[in-house]
Amino acid sequence: MKHLINLRVNGQTYPIDVEPRERLLDVIRYKLDLTGPKEGCGTGDCGACTMLVDGQPVTTCLVLAITAADREITTVEGLARPGELSGLQQAFVDKTALQCGICIPGFLVNATALLRENPNPTEEQVRYWLQGNLCRCTGYTKIFEAVLDAARKAAGAAETPSGAE
Repeated sequence: MKHLINLRVNGQTYPIDVEPRERLLDVIRYKLDLTGPKEGCGTGDCGACTMLVDGQPVTTCLVLAITAADREITTVEGLARPGELSGLQQAFVDKTALQCGICIPGFLVNATALLRENPNPTEEQVRYWLQGNLCRCTGYTKIFEAVLDAARKAAGAAETPSGAE
């Protein structure tokens, strides 16, 4: 038996029919065609499916879509305006902190949540915050460097007076 719910994803509301057993990850990927979040493990261990639900990182392979009705969901696609990169995304590119792309959406979403909560983290705090994200390609160092670089650049931008170049 399907239920009509409203999913608020990346600032848009989608009325959508879901079955009680459907996972949020599957609804987002296959019904809304937002394929940034990936399924890496299906058990909540790798972090590839991480999205923000009401601002908090959630491994959506473990969440039923029906429980996300009327909550604010942000996928990796919602971290920046279309056609642009967020400062964090740009730092991942600049530091070559990405390879195959399976884990990167989860790292970006988790790191975004970290930087919102703590805009000036230490490397130890970044490592702690991202410990639920697994990567088989990069070796993590470049990912940690990218997060720290994005934080430094954001802090520098915040210190620049309005209108100054």
